[in-house]
Amino acid sequence: MSDFVTEFDFILPKGYIDAVGTVHREGRMRLATAADEILPLKDPRVVSNAAYLVVILFSRVVTRLGSLDAINPKVIEGLFAADLAYLQDFYNRINSNETLKIGVVCPQCNHAFEVEPELSGES
Repeated sequence: MSDFVTEFDFILPKGYIDAVGTVHREGRMRLATAADEILPLKDPRVVSNAAYLVVILFSRVVTRLGSLDAINPKVIEGLFAADLAYLQDFYNRINSNETLKIGVVCPQCNHAFEVEPELSGES
């Protein structure tokens, strides 16, 4: 079995509020495929408004959000701006070829080293 991880858990800062008032914050996003980034470009909503691309893209790659049965463009449209910004950052981080490293210094021995931070909500 492969150790290659293709799905990542996240926790939205605010959360999606459904029609009955339930807040959904915990979700999962999978790595994007070429089709995820190319096919939405043909969608008429994206053709008429390029900013809508992120809505279609996230409706494809967010595989779970709380107890919702399905993730579709209407769900993504209903996210708070802070949650959409969080997902954009999360998407860029998990789909990047680069590993994020942060320089830190041990407060006890002053040894400097780099660590790879855990993504917020990542399991």
